[in-house]
Amino acid sequence: MAKKQSKAIRLHQTAHPIVFEVNTRVLLKELSVREGKRIMLGTIPDSVLVEWAELGFDAVWLMGVWATGPVGCDIARTVPDLQEEYRKALPDVGPEDIPGSPYAVQAYEVSAALGGNAGLTRLRRRLADRGLGLILDFVSNHTARDHRWVTEHPEYFINGEAKDDKRRPEVYFKTKTLRGEKVLAYGRDPTFPGWTDTVQLNPMDPAARAVMIETLQEVAGLCDGVRCDMAMLVLQDVFLLTWGDRVTRMEGRYVSSEFWKEAIGAVKAKHPGFLFVAEAYWNMEWQLQQQGFDFTYDKILYDRLLREGAGSVRDHLRAEIDFQRRSVRFIENHDEPRAVRAFASEPWHLAAAVVMSTVPGMVLLHDGQLEGMSVKLPVQLSRRQAEPVSERLRAFYRHLLSCMNAPVFRQGGWHLLSPRAGWQDNATWQNFLIFWWEDNNGAARMVVVNYAPHSGQCYVEIPVERLNGTSIEFRDLMGDATYTRQRSQLMTKGMYFDLPAYAFHLFEVTKAR
Repeated sequence: MAKKQSKAIRLHQTAHPIVFEVNTRVLLKELSVREGKRIMLGTIPDSVLVEWAELGFDAVWLMGVWATGPVGCDIARTVPDLQEEYRKALPDVGPEDIPGSPYAVQAYEVSAALGGNAGLTRLRRRLADRGLGLILDFVSNHTARDHRWVTEHPEYFINGEAKDDKRRPEVYFKTKTLRGEKVLAYGRDPTFPGWTDTVQLNPMDPAARAVMIETLQEVAGLCDGVRCDMAMLVLQDVFLLTWGDRVTRMEGRYVSSEFWKEAIGAVKAKHPGFLFVAEAYWNMEWQLQQQGFDFTYDKILYDRLLREGAGSVRDHLRAEIDFQRRSVRFIENHDEPRAVRAFASEPWHLAAAVVMSTVPGMVLLHDGQLEGMSVKLPVQLSRRQAEPVSERLRAFYRHLLSCMNAPVFRQGGWHLLSPRAGWQDNATWQNFLIFWWEDNNGAARMVVVNYAPHSGQCYVEIPVERLNGTSIEFRDLMGDATYTRQRSQLMTKGMYFDLPAYAFHLFEVTKAR
């Protein structure tokens, strides 16, 4: 069964996968209202799966399937700062809408409220029948406070000393275990106080590491890949920066090798096609790729698209192509503001979406992004307010996804082209981002974006030596424009563009008829 399923999944057959992030708890609640009956993972209507497949997604990332416990739920319902955030997103929020953070995992078992492991297994089989892979979360840094390991094996976690919970309450708490009262650390990163609904794992402890890898192996049996939450936190350098004083007290009893290299190697030995995606920040993406991650978040591209402009984006895209191909491109996910809010004008939003979709790597789209939803939902909530659908955005994204499913984007090679000035003293060429895609069958695409809030002009040299014919046709797949240019003219002068603010072309490039 595993081999048959692997062959059917498009995720393993493309170098440029498109993944759709879905808030599982919200999806099932909304489907239940729509269908007039309780919908769980195993009973998601076929129409939903068909739509995901027809849109061209290769995998669905079901965010938030794991069991959460009452401790995390109680904390999520009582922290004052969180209540204010909830009300901004959902003015009529009630306790029943707050099941707690999906990243305070009580057990790597699918929540019974969502349909349990049996429901997930059924859904995975139905997704595979449509060529869709399944990605789930794995949290290596911490567990929920009511995870059974806390009471049964407190040694798996970072232990404080007596009264640390009084001296540093933002870092430590006291709890009862089968080995008596213990002071344990909240899960955290080195720059912020602890997440009070979690407990900090210690992957440098041999027993803890072994059981973490065993758990990851079990998760790998339920899906086709994992998105690893805050993956850089368990890298040796970061972990020792955060917890070095506690690790040194282990007096040589700790594992000095990298957790991810060992864990990924162990999983891929049993599941060769399994995919590892790292949520990563702090310029540690390359390091995580070297540990074995297939893809790492590209928050740098997001930040530059949002704040720094085309020149900065172009500089980032000059990185080694192997790094580019293993980067996750996005302009929205559950941690970031909605794209329609962040990219404040629709033309800017569309231009950013075209750029992030037409560079190498994984394309990540977020539930609600395609419809123009504007409210960022806290992960602790299981319901969102109804919002009007932007038919323009929906049509745009459907059209873009249709273009992206061409083989030239799925298996072809990508090149960053260099614009130059349209004429002397005209610096607007610096605002152009221009990409070239081609495959072994002779198909070619050219993406041209004026990534600026004003018009711009440029020339660009095009690799026409790879094209046949004396005349070359450029047909815009995202618009109405079609241009025919003489091959000789393109070779001597390049191609000229004069585009309005945030305008773009996605050209199919062929021999003129």
